[in-house]
Amino acid sequence: MTIWLRMLLISAALMSTSAFAQTYPTRSVTIIAATTPGSLPDLLARAVGQRLSQKWGQPVVIENRAGGGYAIAASAVTNAASDGYTLLVSEAALYTIQPHLLKGRSAYAPNDFVPVSGTASVPLAFVAHPSLEANSIRDLIALAKAKPGALNYGTAGPGTAPHMAMALLESMTRIKLTAVHYRGISQAINDLLAGHIPLLAIGPSTVIPAIKAGRLKILGVGSSQPIPELKGAPTVAETVPGFEVSVSFPIFARTGTPREIVAKINTDVQQIVRDPEFQKQFLQPQALQPMVGSPEQLASILASESGKWQKLIRDANLTIE
Repeated sequence: MTIWLRMLLISAALMSTSAFAQTYPTRSVTIIAATTPGSLPDLLARAVGQRLSQKWGQPVVIENRAGGGYAIAASAVTNAASDGYTLLVSEAALYTIQPHLLKGRSAYAPNDFVPVSGTASVPLAFVAHPSLEANSIRDLIALAKAKPGALNYGTAGPGTAPHMAMALLESMTRIKLTAVHYRGISQAINDLLAGHIPLLAIGPSTVIPAIKAGRLKILGVGSSQPIPELKGAPTVAETVPGFEVSVSFPIFARTGTPREIVAKINTDVQQIVRDPEFQKQFLQPQALQPMVGSPEQLASILASESGKWQKLIRDANLTIE
């Protein structure tokens, strides 16, 4: 094969990919939400998906694949074609935490996915049932030190953000709590409201009504600054200097998806999350902050978070059996 023929074939392939990107999507797109219905990733997937459908003139279908420490949702994407027609919305923990916990035994790896775009992020709030004999993070630490391991807290499963937020608090304050793992955050919330578990770390948007109604109380938030929507709620850092934890919800595609497709999806999602009306109607009422930036910027953020959680997991010798 002559060099000119090789160059012609490469040029034709590049032109084909570029043309594909310009016409994408030509059929329905599926977004896999790695959590249960009603959770923040699910709500974000539906809100963004609806607007993408309007923008693209094609159906955007949301499928919930919860469980397995994100493995069920991850498998649905890794088994799909690398063409941008099957996307994944998840807590960033799928990419930054879970693989470190499983220490090479995960059903997927971060390099199975390419970061496409952020949607939103939210600081985690530490909320409790009114029966808990603690009204602040300081009270919680004192109670946990008086009763090591006696206090239970709920999670959305091993390695999820609610689990790791508590693990970080344990590590920084040298207390011992006991995790109760659920298949999804909705089940944990229901048991918290019923008083079956006393404590939960969660993105506050889904429990703001219960807090306002006095059915739950908030002990602290994991942001560096107070959250306007949670008036009067102190930051955890006021008691535990340097403590900061939030959960973000990126969109991923399968590795091998053409860069032009990734760039187009990023551009369109970014237009949605930057829209003041979308922020006012959907993000702000749920204490969500828009995640803005290119795929490369998102990848850099995720790499930094991955390093942070890898150190905690190593230092605390955390693992999932």
